[in-house]
Amino acid sequence: MGEMLQSLRRLQAIENELAEVRRRLRSKSAAIDAQAGRLEQLRQEHQALHDDHVQRQKQAAAVELELKSHEQEVARLRLSLNTARTNKEYAAILTHINTIKADNSKLEDEALRALQEADKVHAEAEEGRRRIQEAEAYLEQVRQTSAAEVAELEARLAELRDKRASAAAEVPPEALSVFDRIASTRDGDAMARIEVVGDRPPYSYVCGGCNMSITAEHANALRTRDELRFCDLCGRILYLDEGEGTGT
Repeated sequence: MGEMLQSLRRLQAIENELAEVRRRLRSKSAAIDAQAGRLEQLRQEHQALHDDHVQRQKQAAAVELELKSHEQEVARLRLSLNTARTNKEYAAILTHINTIKADNSKLEDEALRALQEADKVHAEAEEGRRRIQEAEAYLEQVRQTSAAEVAELEARLAELRDKRASAAAEVPPEALSVFDRIASTRDGDAMARIEVVGDRPPYSYVCGGCNMSITAEHANALRTRDELRFCDLCGRILYLDEGEGTGT
């Protein structure tokens, strides 16, 4: 393998480490974001339960107020019974009182249901508050646990960037430009090993990056020339290990 491809492979090895560190950093950030998202969802659910509880309390209070108004009306009508001039008028007032009482019975049931439903929603809201507190504590734990590892990963990232800059300086500019272009579209994975299939000639070849067949021309060229060859399917830069498919 020529010096250019060797320098590219050294660069690829560092690029692979960089990709792994970046992946781990993304994973840490995603874990925190996921927990923060769950916490926000719990808060929204709790707020909805709180609003529902308040609304049900208002409904119960409105029924209680209507009951009180009816009771006052019954009290007024009872006084009217004492001043009724005829039996017909007396009977009409009494019928009105009984109608209000019947309505009051329904209102009392309605008020009781409203209060029971309000209590149920309140209990659910309190349970939601407990889950929020647990989620807040867990999120803080995740952040604290991740902080040290994130700092370590960021330090490693800075170290690898310096190593990459040094390795990149050893690659011819044109080859480096091609490598960087491919790496930018494949999360740093710019090169692929030619896999040799078979124990004896005629060999067949596949791209180690995408597992698709490649022509023997690529392998034969790389045995003798230090040049850029690309997989016809995935576009990665191909390389062939020393001795592969030569019988050595």
